Amino acid sequence: MGTKQTKGAGPDGGSNPWQGAWRRAQCALPLRAPAGAPRGSCGTPAPYQRRVEMVQEVLLMARQGRQADASELLKVLRQDLGMESTSLDDVLYRYASFRNLVDPITHDLILGLARCIHCPKTEGDVLSATEKVCRQLTYHLSPHSRWRKPGHHKGHLQVSLKVVVSSPPAGGTVDISGIPLSPQDVVQLASYLSQHSGEVSSVELAFTELTDEALLALLDTLSALPHLESLSLNGNRLTCHVLRHLTDALKDPATFPTLAWVDLGNNVDIFSLPQPFLLGLRKRCPKQGNLPTIQEQGEGPCSSGHRTEGRSGDLLEWTVGQDG
Repeated sequence: MGTKQTKGAGPDGGSNPWQGAWRRAQCALPLRAPAGAPRGSCGTPAPYQRRVEMVQEVLLMARQGRQADASELLKVLRQDLGMESTSLDDVLYRYASFRNLVDPITHDLILGLARCIHCPKTEGDVLSATEKVCRQLTYHLSPHSRWRKPGHHKGHLQVSLKVVVSSPPAGGTVDISGIPLSPQDVVQLASYLSQHSGEVSSVELAFTELTDEALLALLDTLSALPHLESLSLNGNRLTCHVLRHLTDALKDPATFPTLAWVDLGNNVDIFSLPQPFLLGLRKRCPKQGNLPTIQEQGEGPCSSGHRTEGRSGDLLEWTVGQDG
């Protein structure tokens, strides 16, 4: 159903020859970290930061013709993303089915990168194909223009939390994505959501440095929103601990009464969605034919081989923006 990390085989296993690269990635700053984002001490970046750094190292090794080194570092990246196997055959085929995966888009791109490195069609196009997949992975795993407001200069963050909470949610969406949230900000956000509870249908909290404690402080408020359909929590510092709380909340039909979709990808160690979690969402969205995983909301290729348009055309925006 899901994926598990192999004990002793991960990047912290001690015997891994790529421990040095892992530690460098842990300490590296992101290329496009939001202004004002808390950097913390070395060894405690948000998960997306070290993952983006590893993708860039893989690309650098490929450009230098160090295919074996790129393959070893890709193995470390796979383990960090919960793809436990170190066998190429398993990577290429075992994970071809994305059912229940929290972030099937990233897994699909990792498969593509593994194919570029190990199974190039011709020697001439292997580098361009690798560069393309690494560019897509970097885009998908880090904050990008999707969370920036129109009319702002390039490189400027979208409006601050203070501005967001100064007016009712436009179109039912509360978008805080890319704005690091302090404990005081979380309290302010909870108050704002309670004040406008009848108007909120979507809450976007991607790349906000959200921790387990912060989400649990928001959980009662979020679960009581009567019209909340979409909750984006990707790119944060969340662990499986909060997944248990969310699963328990979805067992109660009185909580999250209209929730149909939750994005938990690119967090610390949340790699697959438990069946009770998915069934809880299905009960709230019975007309949807498939379990409402991220893949089926249209951001990536479906396991059946066709593509589905997302809630706001995100798939088209992502593909066109990165294939050029």
